[in-house]
Amino acid sequence: MATETEIKLSLPEHAAKQLGCHVLLSGVQPQRQLLINTYYDTPDCRLRSERLVVRYRQKGDEWLLGVKTAAQLSGGLAQRKEWECAGRPGAFDFSHVDQSAVRELLDSLCDQLQPAFVTRFERAAWLLEPRNGVRIELALDRGTIEAAGRRQPICEVELELLSGSIGDLLDLAVSLQASLPLHPEACSKSDRAYRLMLGTPLVAAKALAVPIEAGVSSISAFQRIALSCVNQLQSNEKGILETDAPEFVHQARVAIRRLRSAMRVWQRHLPAPFTSRFNPLWQEFARGLGEARNWDVFLADTAPGMAAAFADPAEIEPLLGYARSRCISGRQAVRVAFKSAAYSHLLLDFTAALQALPEAQFGPLGDFVPAWLDKCTKRVNQRAAEAQSGDDEARHRLRLAFKQLRYALEFFSPLFAGPVLQDYHQSLTALQEQLGRQNDLAVAMQLAAEALSGRDAELVQAWLAAQNDALLPELETLLAAFRRQLAPWSASAP
Repeated sequence: MATETEIKLSLPEHAAKQLGCHVLLSGVQPQRQLLINTYYDTPDCRLRSERLVVRYRQKGDEWLLGVKTAAQLSGGLAQRKEWECAGRPGAFDFSHVDQSAVRELLDSLCDQLQPAFVTRFERAAWLLEPRNGVRIELALDRGTIEAAGRRQPICEVELELLSGSIGDLLDLAVSLQASLPLHPEACSKSDRAYRLMLGTPLVAAKALAVPIEAGVSSISAFQRIALSCVNQLQSNEKGILETDAPEFVHQARVAIRRLRSAMRVWQRHLPAPFTSRFNPLWQEFARGLGEARNWDVFLADTAPGMAAAFADPAEIEPLLGYARSRCISGRQAVRVAFKSAAYSHLLLDFTAALQALPEAQFGPLGDFVPAWLDKCTKRVNQRAAEAQSGDDEARHRLRLAFKQLRYALEFFSPLFAGPVLQDYHQSLTALQEQLGRQNDLAVAMQLAAEALSGRDAELVQAWLAAQNDALLPELETLLAAFRRQLAPWSASAP
């Protein structure tokens, strides 16, 4: 068994010729070969659900049977287990798979395996040795994915680490990206092929739980969580670029909020240059998403109630027309940002810096978790007292405090799962949603002031203020219920 470590980068077809002229490839002759890969699965796609890949690769007269574990791509970086041996197409002998659980599953499904799709591409491969002890294969793949009678083009660069460190691999990727329009891939060839074969609709990607243990180092835990956030962000790219569904923008924004929240949780464990460089960059990128999201929420959630409340449509039609226009322009701005070289560079630069983080001398993760969650809870209680006698701004600060507590709780939840955690999380979620509704109304008042003037603005803002006031008793009830919750990280929690 080998561990495959590689970076996948998409490259526009028009820029593919530039790669061979790159200074880093000067004097290195590429090996060119047609590769035809037939992927297999069961009729119900059991291998896909188990996150396994089985394929036969034809290289000239040679056939290779390959088995891989499916990898999560974050910033284009993937690490997965790989087994490969010579074979005969259609015959399956998995005795070379030395991971018993994987081998037994494949053996049990052997009779059901059938061709699912094919990738066919020409590979130009350069063997690079940036320094002593480091060997990296750089491959340019150009061809097609063929599935269910449909085709999709392939034009991508793969950097596979043969010897050396992940840092060496990322350094090469960053160097190439400095002069080529390379973008870290969010999906592997097989992932794209399954979507093509099944006609799977795009669905907004939500945050997934990250498995961490109390004994893992603090920095390792941060790296896992940060990469998961990057993966969630990138998993929503295609939906943002190809659809108008607002949920993709929302979940991309959530991914960045979670990432910045993680950076805050781990701030004293991280080098100051890391946070001072990347926190402002992610904040700026998220700002455009936030502006687009505000108009999406206004049109989807606030405008229908407003339209029903105002008997004279003329009183609010200027606001609705302005909102629709801003929604369109906001979506266009988000797409421009996701297509920008700055975004591609940020993904790769952040992934490289993340992998280069030194192990801080703070002991295992479990040592600082309770203290941090206690700090978050104290901040929540302080801001709750301010919000109960305060204004929209005070409630906004309380919402942010609850959000930070909730994200931290979700990061660390594998350490203290149980019924107390579930009740506590439900209470947190209910409060955050309530405060979110009130914040949406407060933002709507700002948007109305931007779009309207005079009596129309006064009428709309008065209605929005009344809706906000009507939610205050429920906020009091939810805060009281939250104060009765037992903290799942406390010593008395079961």
